[in-house]
Amino acid sequence: MPAEQNPAPLPEVADWLRRRSWRASEWSPDRLLAAKRAAGPAGTVSVVLPALDEESTVGDIVEVIRRELIERLPLVDELVVVDSGSVDRTAEVAARAGAAVVHRDEVLPDLPAVPGKGEVLWRSLLVTSGSIVCFIDADLREFDPAFVCGIVGPLLTEPDLQLVKAMYDRPLETEGAVVPAGGGRVTELVARPLLNLHWPELAGFVQPLGGEYAARRSLLERLHFPTGYGVELGLLVDALELVGLDALAQVDVGVRHHRHQDSQALGRMAATIYRTALERLDRTHRLKAAEDLARPVLTQFDRDADSREFTARSHPVTALERPPMIGLAQYRSHRERGRM
Repeated sequence: MPAEQNPAPLPEVADWLRRRSWRASEWSPDRLLAAKRAAGPAGTVSVVLPALDEESTVGDIVEVIRRELIERLPLVDELVVVDSGSVDRTAEVAARAGAAVVHRDEVLPDLPAVPGKGEVLWRSLLVTSGSIVCFIDADLREFDPAFVCGIVGPLLTEPDLQLVKAMYDRPLETEGAVVPAGGGRVTELVARPLLNLHWPELAGFVQPLGGEYAARRSLLERLHFPTGYGVELGLLVDALELVGLDALAQVDVGVRHHRHQDSQALGRMAATIYRTALERLDRTHRLKAAEDLARPVLTQFDRDADSREFTARSHPVTALERPPMIGLAQYRSHRERGRM
């Protein structure tokens, strides 16, 4: 569980980190099945994989979920891949591995689809039926069932929870080199500063932009879905506004291995996320002048080498500005002496 450091985030965030952060291993198979049976219809689980040209990875993910979480441990009731217009063999590979495959354009055919991940996630609600909907990105490698069990478990055992996000390490793996904490560049450079400054209640989320999260259908059906890359930030912010911080949680599922984007693609992603944030700041009147932010801090996370838990480290965000020099009497005197 992440630990608080000085300067500290908001007291409610520190309290939330202690109570609403778990490890996936805390939900054993027996505990999951007992909770699922006790929940009845409220415990039905749909897993959705949005996919665009992911033939190299989608089959392995589907196969693991089908084998481990449908056949061996009957946790997942429905496994759906929503194809977002792939030109490769994504749909064929996913179907062969055991998923129900639906093309984005087949859902709400009277409403023309637009490109984007959020569009696919939104439409997936019409082709799934589970009371709990679990989203998993289709580009993951070395997929672990904990990505599903970990984020579904709290929703089955904690009736007050509405949305649970996965947290994990994101190594940057490129051209044979591995940077242990080098992934998540848009998170660190754009999303985390935005959340800390304007939605500080969400500062405790280790992976606010992560594509692996589960939520109750009753929440998802009331939320706006940005159609593009801003969907994760938008859903998280809107969920906070709608159900409050205590209805949100996160679970440590280990390490996420996936394909990385180049810098230009990351720039487009960052711009979309920034626009999504601006729209919500305007809608909720949270756009504040710098002087209205009382001693803002930026909370970041590191994996502790000994405990293997995420540790929160907060840093002051300074934005002190000096006035134009021409307004200082000392400067004007200095200039006058220079003319003599």
